[in-house]
Amino acid sequence: MKIIITGSNGLLGQKLLHKLRQDSSVELIATSNGENRVSEKKGYTYFNLDVTNNSAVAQLVANEKPQVVINTAAMTNVDLCESERKACNTLNVDGVRYLADACDKIDAHLIQISTDFIFDGVDGPYTEEDEPNPLSYYGLSKLKSEQLLQAHSVKWTVLRTIIVFGVAEKLSKGNIVIWAKGALDKGDSLNIIDDQFRAPTLAEDLADICILAAKKKAFGIFNASGKDIMSIYEIVERIAKHYGNSTENLNKISTATLKQKAGRPAKTGFILDKSRKELGYNPHSFEECLTIIDQQLKIID
Repeated sequence: MKIIITGSNGLLGQKLLHKLRQDSSVELIATSNGENRVSEKKGYTYFNLDVTNNSAVAQLVANEKPQVVINTAAMTNVDLCESERKACNTLNVDGVRYLADACDKIDAHLIQISTDFIFDGVDGPYTEEDEPNPLSYYGLSKLKSEQLLQAHSVKWTVLRTIIVFGVAEKLSKGNIVIWAKGALDKGDSLNIIDDQFRAPTLAEDLADICILAAKKKAFGIFNASGKDIMSIYEIVERIAKHYGNSTENLNKISTATLKQKAGRPAKTGFILDKSRKELGYNPHSFEECLTIIDQQLKIID
């Protein structure tokens, strides 16, 4: 099976790259916008690809003829998406359309990553059938990409996820676990919101369900988050306790005090029954995730 990954320099992209390059049944093409930032160069072919360039997407997919494309390229900074709506729409919607059109022409299967931010957080946790109602332009852009695929003739999978975290090389942005561990190690005073609830997702778990969906060419929408739902405050508190840090400098605050540009859902989290049953998805507990992170950080150090 030939698989193309977009956004291979990102956290999820790197996890997919390392898993798939070692799979003898997969011929792997990794792509990202710019040079390859992954130090390991064996086991795959790399192309510089901007998914917002329609002709470049069409040409690469037509030339390489993959069976599956896994799209991890996205604009995910929620507040930036709110203020830079055109750029957000170009990457999160137009880019998906270009990939869908290109895949459709060669009968390839497209896997798209979506988000819990398509929901308003009034009635979480959510199943795949619950009614979306995004509070932010980021969430709306991801919902648009889902609707685009549902109306398209391409074969597709949508994997909805929540707060992806993990360790990878030369990332352009951080993630909550790495940020919190660094701040806690320094003894910083941290103001953490306690009125938003999420199910954070280990990047390896998300990569695993991407691969399960690719191998099965699963059709439809699947929830793909961690299995433990907790407040943002509890996430940081559990990180502190896991690594033996004091929680004395953790302060609870409300979302309203942050005055963020974009709205956030109060409580999301996903019900994973469909993904477990149909794809065999089995994510780690949050404490297991932290142990994995710890092992990876020790290797880097």
